[in-house]
Amino acid sequence: MSNTPNFTSMTAADLAEILFTSRLQQSDHPSAEQVRSAIHDRFGAYGEDRTACVAAVAQEAGDHPETYVARMRWALTTVSAAYPELTAAA
Repeated sequence: MSNTPNFTSMTAADLAEILFTSRLQQSDHPSAEQVRSAIHDRFGAYGEDRTACVAAVAQEAGDHPETYVARMRWALTTVSAAYPELTAAA
C-alpha cells in the first residue's frame, strides 16, 4: 500500500484549494517539488478528505476576504506550473 495520496481524480482547481490552505507563500517562490510536497502533506493533514479542505478554504475566504482572490490566483497558477499534465488536456 502506498503512502502517496491518489490525485488522479483531482483537477488543478482541487489541488489549488489544497495549496491555498498550506503554509507556502508566493514570496517563498516555491519549486514544483515544494508545491507537490506541500499539497501532499496538507491533504494528508485533512485525512485525504476533500470536504475538510473545502471547508478550510471557505473559512480562510471568510476570515481574509481581502487576500482571498490574490492567494487563490497564485495557487491556481502555481499548481498549473507544478502539474502541467493536468492543464495540458484542458
